[in-house]
Amino acid sequence: MSRTAAAAAMMISGLIAASVVGLATPAAAQMQGLPAAPAAASPAPAPRVPATADARAQADRMDPLTRSVFWSREQEINPADPVAGVRVAQALREMGQYDQAAATAQGLLLSQPNNIEAMLEVGRAHIARGQGFYSIAALEQARDQAPGDWRPLSLLGVAYQQVKRDEDAREAWNAGLRLSPDNPEILTNVAMALTEKGDAANGETFLRRAVAQPGATPKMRLNLALVLGLQGKTDEAERIIRRDLPPEQADRNLAWLRSKTTPGAPQTAGRTWSSLQGG
Repeated sequence: MSRTAAAAAMMISGLIAASVVGLATPAAAQMQGLPAAPAAASPAPAPRVPATADARAQADRMDPLTRSVFWSREQEINPADPVAGVRVAQALREMGQYDQAAATAQGLLLSQPNNIEAMLEVGRAHIARGQGFYSIAALEQARDQAPGDWRPLSLLGVAYQQVKRDEDAREAWNAGLRLSPDNPEILTNVAMALTEKGDAANGETFLRRAVAQPGATPKMRLNLALVLGLQGKTDEAERIIRRDLPPEQADRNLAWLRSKTTPGAPQTAGRTWSSLQGG
């Protein structure tokens, strides 16, 4: 074979190889005017799924900051989740971020207008920041939508009290007690309202009923200690405080009480009973 023929044969062989092997590459395909083979797709990220019921129950036992992170993630996964947004607002409120808690719960009602728990959390957040007026509409809606639920009535009483609607507050609490007789939360709210009005003796009566109930909390007992201390019953108040609080915190509460009831005692400026309790 002549050199010219051999060269031609090698060229033809190369073109054939390119047409068979090179088709697998986009460049070779373009050279021959053929469509490129599709590039291999990267694997799709695994879909995010809501946490299990057990994981949610465990999260609810965590501190407020951990709960806020957990439930924010759950809300991102499913914005229609009726629980997640409420739990976020609750955690924010417990961290003292009352304005943000109120805004979170109120925003939830835009997409879930019948969410009773969100209405209650709106009420709690506004009450906690001392602006009960802004909670009344949501709490009245909750009361009307859940006429058998004592919780809106208990909170409404506090909200009415904050805006000096004393008669409405009494009616709300009485209605709540008809639904849930001797409810410790309602009794405590009544007691603290009476104490705030200067009637610590009757406040003590209601608080003793409250702490005698199975659902009574340490904070209710500490409120009883407060009311006792304000009446000069410091020995019993101290016994309650030291039973429910560690020594250093108990000392701070007792110092606060002495500052309010003992002439000449050092004043604990800038502190309140609730802040000393950590609530």
